[in-house]
Amino acid sequence: MKIGINRWTMPPAWSIESCFRAAATAGFDTIEINLAEEGYLTLESSQSDVRALSAMAREEGIAISSLSSGLGWKYPLTSADADIRAKGADCLSFALRAAAWLEVDTVLCVPGVVTADVSYDDAYRRAQDALGVLAPVARDCGVSIGVENVWNKFLLSPLEMARFLDEIGSPAVGAYFDVGNVLVYGYPQHWIRILGDRIRKVHVKDFRGEIGNIRAFCNPLQGDVAWHDVYKALVEIGYDGPITAEVDGYRTEPEIGLRHIAEALRSVFNTC
Repeated sequence: MKIGINRWTMPPAWSIESCFRAAATAGFDTIEINLAEEGYLTLESSQSDVRALSAMAREEGIAISSLSSGLGWKYPLTSADADIRAKGADCLSFALRAAAWLEVDTVLCVPGVVTADVSYDDAYRRAQDALGVLAPVARDCGVSIGVENVWNKFLLSPLEMARFLDEIGSPAVGAYFDVGNVLVYGYPQHWIRILGDRIRKVHVKDFRGEIGNIRAFCNPLQGDVAWHDVYKALVEIGYDGPITAEVDGYRTEPEIGLRHIAEALRSVFNTC
C-alpha cells in the first residue's frame, strides 16, 4: 500500500507547488488535492489549468491520488431545497471531469446530511437519486465516486452503507472509507470487511475515545484506532491503494509533522 497526505493537512498559506514538494520530501507517495470555490482548483478552473496541476505534481516527484472537496457540506445532495441539490450535483459533476483531467480514479463524495429539517429517509432517497444520475457521468469519465462515511448523521453502519451502494448498482459508485470517522460508533476493521471490494480509497486519522467529540481527532498512532487490525482487514479484502492521512498536522514546524505522519503510516502499512 502507498501512503498519502491530503493537502488540507498543510498550512493554508502554502502554495500548491510547495505542498507537492513538502509531501514528496516528507516521504509520501501520493497527495490528495481539493476542489473549492476559491484557490488553486475551483469550479472555474479550465482543463489546461487542471492538467498543469498534474504536471506540477509529477515535476515535484509525487502522484495525485484522488480529488476531495468540502462543497458537499455547503451544497448537500440531500437538501430540502432543490436548487441547492442541483448545485451540489453540478459540483460533483465538475469534480468528476476534473479528476479525469488529473488522471486520477476517485472523487470523494459527502453524500448528504441528515438534519432536523431533512429526514433520514428523505436523505437516503435524495442521495441515491443524485448518485444514480451521476453514476453514468463517472463511468464515462473513467472515475469512481467514493461515498465517504462522515459525521453527517447518515449511513451509520457498514451494513447500511453496503446496501446503499448496492441499491445504486453501479461499479462507478463505491465507498471512500475513513478509518477514524467510525471510532465513535464502531470498529473500522468491521467496516472494512463488510464493505470489501466496494472500497475505492481509504482516509486515515486517529481518534481519542476518552474525549469522544470533534476535538478527539488526532494524528495516526496517537489515539484508539487498532491500526494493525485495520491493516490486516485491508489485506484480507485485497486493498492495495493509497492510505491517505486527512489530519490537522502540526501547527508549529509543519514539515516535521509531515515526516512524523509519513513515518507512522509507513510503520503500520508497509512493515506489519
